[in-house]
Amino acid sequence: MAFWVLLCLSILELSVLSAAVQDPIKCNLGTKPCKDGSECILYTHVCDGEPDCRDGSDEEDCSDACSDGQFQCAHGKLCIDQKQVCDGVAQCQDRSDEIDCQKSMDGCSHICDNNRCLPDTFLCDGEKDCLDGSDEANCDSDSIGNQKPDMVDAGDEFNVNDKETPTTRTVPVAIKCPLGTKPCQDKTDCVLYIHVCDGELDCNDGSDEEECLLECDKGQFQCAHGKLCIDQKRVCDGVAQCQDRSDEIDCHKSVDGCTHHCDNKTRCLPDTFLCDGEKDCLDGSDEADCDSDSASNVDDKKPHDDDFDDNATPRPRSVPVAIRCPFGTKPCQDKTDCVLYIHVCDGELDCADGSDEEECSLECDKGQFQCAHGMKCIDQRQVCDGMAQCQDRSDELDCHKSTDGCAHRCDNDTRCLPDTFLCDGEKDCLDGSDEANCADESCSSGELRCTSGQCVSISMRCDGHPDCWDRSDEEACTKPPKCTTKLRCPHSQECLLEEWVCDGDQDCEDGSDEKNCQMSELLCGEFQWACTSKVQCVPKAWRCDGTKDCVDGSDEAGCPVKTCPSYQFQCNSTWECLDTDLVCDEVKHCADDSDEGGECQTSCPEESQCAQNCYSTPKGTRCGCQSGYRLNEDSVSCVDIDECDDEPGACSHSCVNSQGSFTCHCNPGYLLESDGRRCKITGEPHLLASVQSELFLLGLRSNSLDVLVSSAKKAILSVDYDWKDQRVFWVSLDSESIKWTSLDQKTKGTLVKGVKSDCIAVDWIGRLLYWIDGVGGGRIVAVSLNSMTTNSLDYVVILDEDFEQPRSLVLLPQKGLLFWSEIGNEAKIERAGMDGSERRVVVSHNLHWPGGLALDPLGERVYWTDEKLRCIGSATLDGGDVKLLQMMETTNPFSVAVFNDMIYWSDTKRRIIQGTDKTTGKNRQILLKRPGQPFVLKVIHPLLQTSSRNPCEELQCSHLCVLAPGFKAVCKCPPGLLLMDDDLSCSKMINSAFLLVLSPTTVTQLYLQTMQGAKALTSWPEHLALPLPNVNEAAILDYSVQGQTLYLADSGQSSVSVFKLKETSLVSRGQFLQLNGDTVTALALDWITLSVYWSSSMQPRLQVTCSSGEHTIILIRDIGVLESLALHPLSGRLCFTNTAKQGESTATLVECAHMDGAKRAVVWKDAVQPSSLTFSNTGDEVYWADNGIGVISSVSVDGSAYKEFKTGDGLIAFALSNDLFVWVTKSDTTEVWYKDARTSKTLWFDVNTEVVSLKAFSKSTQTGSNFCSAANGGCSQFCLAVPGGRTCMCGHDHRSLNATHCTPDPYCPAGSRPCLDKSACLPLEKFCDGYPNCPDTSDENCFKLKGKSEVASKAPTQPASPGVPTSAEPDSSTQSLDNRGLVRTLDAQQCSERHCNGNGECVEGNGGTSCVCASGYSGDSCQDGLSTSMLGPIIYGAVGLCAGIIVISILAVFFQRLKAGNARQASLEMKPTRMTDLEKHEEASHVLDKTNLTEEVVSSVA
Repeated sequence: MAFWVLLCLSILELSVLSAAVQDPIKCNLGTKPCKDGSECILYTHVCDGEPDCRDGSDEEDCSDACSDGQFQCAHGKLCIDQKQVCDGVAQCQDRSDEIDCQKSMDGCSHICDNNRCLPDTFLCDGEKDCLDGSDEANCDSDSIGNQKPDMVDAGDEFNVNDKETPTTRTVPVAIKCPLGTKPCQDKTDCVLYIHVCDGELDCNDGSDEEECLLECDKGQFQCAHGKLCIDQKRVCDGVAQCQDRSDEIDCHKSVDGCTHHCDNKTRCLPDTFLCDGEKDCLDGSDEADCDSDSASNVDDKKPHDDDFDDNATPRPRSVPVAIRCPFGTKPCQDKTDCVLYIHVCDGELDCADGSDEEECSLECDKGQFQCAHGMKCIDQRQVCDGMAQCQDRSDELDCHKSTDGCAHRCDNDTRCLPDTFLCDGEKDCLDGSDEANCADESCSSGELRCTSGQCVSISMRCDGHPDCWDRSDEEACTKPPKCTTKLRCPHSQECLLEEWVCDGDQDCEDGSDEKNCQMSELLCGEFQWACTSKVQCVPKAWRCDGTKDCVDGSDEAGCPVKTCPSYQFQCNSTWECLDTDLVCDEVKHCADDSDEGGECQTSCPEESQCAQNCYSTPKGTRCGCQSGYRLNEDSVSCVDIDECDDEPGACSHSCVNSQGSFTCHCNPGYLLESDGRRCKITGEPHLLASVQSELFLLGLRSNSLDVLVSSAKKAILSVDYDWKDQRVFWVSLDSESIKWTSLDQKTKGTLVKGVKSDCIAVDWIGRLLYWIDGVGGGRIVAVSLNSMTTNSLDYVVILDEDFEQPRSLVLLPQKGLLFWSEIGNEAKIERAGMDGSERRVVVSHNLHWPGGLALDPLGERVYWTDEKLRCIGSATLDGGDVKLLQMMETTNPFSVAVFNDMIYWSDTKRRIIQGTDKTTGKNRQILLKRPGQPFVLKVIHPLLQTSSRNPCEELQCSHLCVLAPGFKAVCKCPPGLLLMDDDLSCSKMINSAFLLVLSPTTVTQLYLQTMQGAKALTSWPEHLALPLPNVNEAAILDYSVQGQTLYLADSGQSSVSVFKLKETSLVSRGQFLQLNGDTVTALALDWITLSVYWSSSMQPRLQVTCSSGEHTIILIRDIGVLESLALHPLSGRLCFTNTAKQGESTATLVECAHMDGAKRAVVWKDAVQPSSLTFSNTGDEVYWADNGIGVISSVSVDGSAYKEFKTGDGLIAFALSNDLFVWVTKSDTTEVWYKDARTSKTLWFDVNTEVVSLKAFSKSTQTGSNFCSAANGGCSQFCLAVPGGRTCMCGHDHRSLNATHCTPDPYCPAGSRPCLDKSACLPLEKFCDGYPNCPDTSDENCFKLKGKSEVASKAPTQPASPGVPTSAEPDSSTQSLDNRGLVRTLDAQQCSERHCNGNGECVEGNGGTSCVCASGYSGDSCQDGLSTSMLGPIIYGAVGLCAGIIVISILAVFFQRLKAGNARQASLEMKPTRMTDLEKHEEASHVLDKTNLTEEVVSSVA
């Protein structure tokens, strides 16, 4: 408004002057009138070769001849001092004094900016004199050497002289004055022109106050010091032009346009500025004492101001027409005016009809405060917060008394701070009073007080690592610290790591670690920008951001021109912006003078079309906008700038845009800083950091440092805390448990035992602890925080499928979400509900190794570290707006933490914890630097773990309650229990039937009882996922319910492995069968005898291997390809699929037979692609899935009563449980369906998991007996059930001794064995040697089972397969593979050799052990044969001779070992034992113990 008043007065004055008889023009000091008296020009423009006066008189009477010591400009009109030639500044208008100046001359040693020349004293002086900065470039030749500093070994003495010779500076030449300044007469200094004749001596010789005008012209005011004249209109305008401020003294009387003085009488405002809702005075007095009566007459608040006449008398207002109100305003009811929305219901009448104060809420809700005028309600927390929300300021009245959260008032009572803000090292008040009179706070008994005021642990005193800001903890040490590092500082003795030398941070007090550093060219990362120097990389986001981050400034070179805002004027130099009132004010402010001259005399018309401002420029009048607005495309109107969207990080927390401005708001518990943008939390936050096996607690304001007690011996890889119970939880590499310690270090304990985890997270709302269980492929589980020490069975499984290598886990309980990262083959970040629902991938691109995760609940973003990309990334919670911060300081980021405006990360390579601004990545600071590797970071503060309620308190779950998306709660059950229909209670299963769903690396146990009430699910129902350890590609499974033993064919390793289900995981029992280059195509388990029926691609026949794996026999030979197999031990039947050639075509048959291979018959011959064969409970029907035609078929075992059920396309697997059909189809997703006698085809659930096969089991279907159930049916090797009986059979290398017993078959010569099909005999060393030698490759059918006895005569052991575990699990009473049967078999074989002379077999009876002799032998020991009578004595003699030889050999070995032992003993007594010997012996013993942990029975089953 002041601008418009002054503009009107100026226009009036010009009008009066033009109407009167023109007097001769009077020119200001420093200007000369033209001859025609029409204008004045600067003396610097006289005789400059260009006519500036209209009559050209400024170029007349110019001297043509120059005196000695002068230089004549090329235009011939100006003489200048010879010393000004080639000085880098053009005095001639044609710049002829600066042409051909390339040659170096006295006082001119550097050319820049198109022939500007500088003396050598201006070079590398730390000030940029050239616009291109070249005078400060390449200045590091002296400081940059070719060597790293000479560090000394930590144990060496040293003497190093670090003194440097100072650079010699030349005697300066005559002073050079920059543009806008004038040299003093003695040439010793330069002063600004505005300081010339200002009444103060600025030159030492006082020449700036000489030759000053002593008389002022009419219409001018003379300053009191008598040396300066100013325009009369500038007197009492609120801005002092006189140095002695005499033009603003005695201005109390009201003058035109000046009705209110403020700010110590330095400003005077017109009445239209008073009570307009905008604070114009710094002390706010222009908006004080504004009552409704006076305010109603103030029109300046309104978008349309009244016009004023010359006497400032209001004009009568005509009857207005209906108006259109701009954005952000509301029309009055009479349509005569518009008011801002912020003025509606503010207690003041702004509309003439008062409609802006009608229909206002008179009652406030709970938690709100009603302004005194009764028209507005505000949040109770905004009362006495230092900022007035009520128009009458009633919310800030009577706030002087100390209230909760308000302990100190400052800044003229406009701010109130809590006590935690006082003396915290940060200046929150503008006047700094919150940091004044701060007494030293005492430290605890276990802490040391630094000279700088910090408190650090006493254990850090003189440890070689400065922890105080001022390094006072390492001063006055009696002896040098004992360094665990190889280097130490030469003088100050600090311990150094090699990574800290020349890392850009000064670690030695004398700075010697950063001296003589070799600068090598860097290869910048994918998301970095290379500085021109090639020795520095900056994030790409820093390029052209207006701040020079490269040392050479190259990141801001060549940037596109940035336009000035609409409320400023842009100089032609493009990089300067001026306020519009500085344009055309006869003072040159732009470096290129583009703000003056031209059409500056053209004034804006009285009826300007400009919406807000109009101002003169050298190119004519222009429209401008007020701050907060942008000039529209029509160059006339203005639109609001949305700073909240256009300025990232405009506010720390939340931003609310308004017309021409914006307002920042803070979350509860935070206060707005004095800058109006940043928010500060009440109370000091701490950073919890694990450094190797220690836990550090670092104060983020006070920089205090404390150490929490930790019992870990190895690295702590994950930490979290629970503020409610004041506990810190952690896991380390040396413990299979989750431990905790209290923050006061008084108590500690263990929460969970028997888990393998490297990542934990606390749900402080639901009172649970989550962790990633490292068993197998990994899973996410949870346990109650309120329980005492628990074991691994007391938790619930949240997610357990489709994990590869989960790395980090974080929770957002406020939203019921959890996030984790995957670092396997496909790096990604996923999220799900904390109940496991709504799983989805959040980020999958721009990732290589997403390590530590952190959440920013304020900004609603997820942050991560990427150790391979060497950066810190972030994205929204939905995965959008991915940003990567790749700095030279993020060389190896491990963990990340976010708090308010800052981000913190640990660097395991540089052993450092750093922090920086989370938005820009700037303002980096080092928090901790110690020799141990820093790992996990967590910020501790009570506001980070607050919640208004716990949804779980509203449920009465019988076991555990977990949070879910949408801040809801659901009940969960531990493994082995199922959730009942009430969704609250867990109970044991009534129906024991379950499915085993096989995936390539996982078996999922799914109880059929969970099918009730769970239809069309989008993920797994209640289940137990069992990762398969050391399995590459699972293909076929079978299971023993009683033994809880899983048999699994692995196509990737050509093996059949055995696993024991132990609690909630699978434990390997070894490989039951190992093939070489072969693949098992069919597998079925006889759950009574535990014999395994199988077939393979290279051995296409039906064969069976006994439970010990020692013997194998072929049952059916002439088979094409056998791909599916089913057994029914209770009835003694088996069925299989047979794909064989019939003529020139191929037919797939379904055949059945007895379990001994007899009575083979085709039951169905029209199958297309049958799979998943299974018997009915009674064994009289066989079912299969025909994948080729999408049907489930069945037929009686006699081939009658064929039935089929159509399932649709994509059928891949089928299982039968009583009369329930369960099958799987595959399309875009994998879908599981079911049907029973009472329901039709129903979708159960769908997943994205690959399903290989599935099979149903229950206790009832594996209950019963047959003729093999007791004592193996009396059979010594194989007992094979048949309908109504059993058949005893012998392995392929044995023959029947009688109907039940077997004896070794002398089919092959001694030292050899037959192939499985008896097509050849091979030496024993050819079996299980890794190379198939038998035509049917059966010599490589090897078994490896864990046991404690060895086979008496076995083939040479081949190296263990990678899939074989290196340690045995403890024996269990429910061991799946009963090795006792194997031991009995081996003992019986040895007994036959000793007691039955190898001619029979030992049999246990009531009377002891007796021999059953083979054909042709008789006698108690089978000693009598059918040969001659001399055969016995010969045999006995041979045996006696052999026995004697054996005894002699044993005695010889015994005495030889005894002698060697005595020699070793003597050697030990003569030689002392060294520490290294003990360490080597201990290490060797350790290795020996490990090698003896597991014994493997290795043999061939060929």
